[in-house]
Amino acid sequence: MTQFSDLGLDQTILKTLETEGYSTPTPIQAKSIPALLEGADLLGIAQTGTGKTAAFALPILHHLTKNKKQAPQKGCRVLVLSPTRELASQIAASFRTYGKNLNLSVAIVFGGVAARPQIRSLSQGVDILIATPGRLQDHIRQGVANLKDAEILVLDEADQMLDMGFVKPIRQIVSGLPKDRQTLFFSATMPREIKRLSQEFLNNPVEVTVTPVSSAAERVDQRVIFIETQKKRSLLTELLGNEELKHTMIFTRTKRGADRVALHLEANGIQAGVIHGNKSQRQREQALNAFRNANIRVLVATDIAARGIDVDNVSHVINFDLPETPEAYVHRIGRTARAGATGSAISLCDGGERKLLRAIERLTKQSIDSADRRNDDELAIDVKIKTPRRVDPRRKPARDRGERSEPRRRQRSNGQAGDQRSSHTRADPRAAEREERLESNGKPRNSRRRKPKTARNDALRAAGDSSFNSANDNNERRGEGGKSRNGQERSNANGKKRTEAKQGEAKRGDGRKPKFAGQKRGGSKTTGNSKNHNHKGGRPNNRKPARAKSA
Repeated sequence: MTQFSDLGLDQTILKTLETEGYSTPTPIQAKSIPALLEGADLLGIAQTGTGKTAAFALPILHHLTKNKKQAPQKGCRVLVLSPTRELASQIAASFRTYGKNLNLSVAIVFGGVAARPQIRSLSQGVDILIATPGRLQDHIRQGVANLKDAEILVLDEADQMLDMGFVKPIRQIVSGLPKDRQTLFFSATMPREIKRLSQEFLNNPVEVTVTPVSSAAERVDQRVIFIETQKKRSLLTELLGNEELKHTMIFTRTKRGADRVALHLEANGIQAGVIHGNKSQRQREQALNAFRNANIRVLVATDIAARGIDVDNVSHVINFDLPETPEAYVHRIGRTARAGATGSAISLCDGGERKLLRAIERLTKQSIDSADRRNDDELAIDVKIKTPRRVDPRRKPARDRGERSEPRRRQRSNGQAGDQRSSHTRADPRAAEREERLESNGKPRNSRRRKPKTARNDALRAAGDSSFNSANDNNERRGEGGKSRNGQERSNANGKKRTEAKQGEAKRGDGRKPKFAGQKRGGSKTTGNSKNHNHKGGRPNNRKPARAKSA
């Protein structure tokens, strides 16, 4: 059997491996390390959990040790591209572990955290840079990073980067690297796009295929439980009541689904952490560290954690939702039964997921044992739990509605300002008049349609003044006279003039309209009411009638 000492690695690296308890390489390590030590490009097809991180980290450390030189400013000697923050952190931890006695600098660049520390690290230059494509591209655009002196390029989990839409950023990043570099290309699957991308980046690569994605881990005990969608959470609580599920990862299809599952478990006294794309980097690291240190027994995650998260002693994996792609199922259950251990995978399948289950069985070429828990009266129907609303900690808390002051509006009950009114608001002089109308009519009227109801008009009406009645009737018909819109009283002289003019027109019989206050002079060809037509074209005029001047 091949040992690490037979691969030609530096003695310092071998001592570190011995200290960490590694003596025998995995198949992908045994096939990849000799070719990489010779400087050849590599195309590796392997699942997560097969040891491919050490397969490229160990020969890279050997190369940097044998060819020591200062790292370029704003650049790096080795660039490793990763699709997720968690995988980038894990790769950086592996480099630091294997090279802790080599005095090499390692930096991580990804989004979700402050950029200033990353800029500071890049300005000094680093030996090994692990980055996600998005944040690295931002640094390149800003002139903070320069990759023209990179010697080795590693693309890890290339198929996942393709699924996440990183192909264009990767091409733009690689265009800034030198042509005479060594390129390492790792992927769990080999679709047509990945094959085309590898041909674009690699130069006469050595191909290594170990444990294809279609084969599930042999040491994983798999079973599926058929259950209604509304009873999945109750069944999940029942399964976690078993003490054998001491270190469990639960996978959901959506981020909102992960939050709801975690809330349901917390409500039933089961501590659980959550990892998905909407969580900040600090929250994701805290949840992952708590699960890794066994502070919590359950970690709920989306497929973002299906690759690249290396947590030892995961006893069970539960698929709360079956994944959309069958390859993701293999990556999910690969979180357990790592490093020679055994594990179990339980999938909850409802009626709408039967097609997904058949696709998984076709890919893995095996039939998964099943149990039927449908129509089980012992399981309660799920009650929807609303996810808590995200609150910005920088935002000031809102005042309690019970303590909120009354809105500052004018009091209609009297003419004086109320107790809640501000001191700078002036009293309304028309308050008494509005109160009188309220008492007489029972409800306020629109101010534009109010009729004059003053003491003077009431006295004239009671006395039977014909001039007042005729003028008032004429004003009501034409919309003129009476009160203006601001509540001020207007003189009725114009109304009297109109009445007299009408009587004069009837006597003359010539059909001409008499001139009165407010009528325009000269060349009028209008017919009918001057309120509805203008004086030149006879077209409807929506303008308001002219107000008569006050006496």
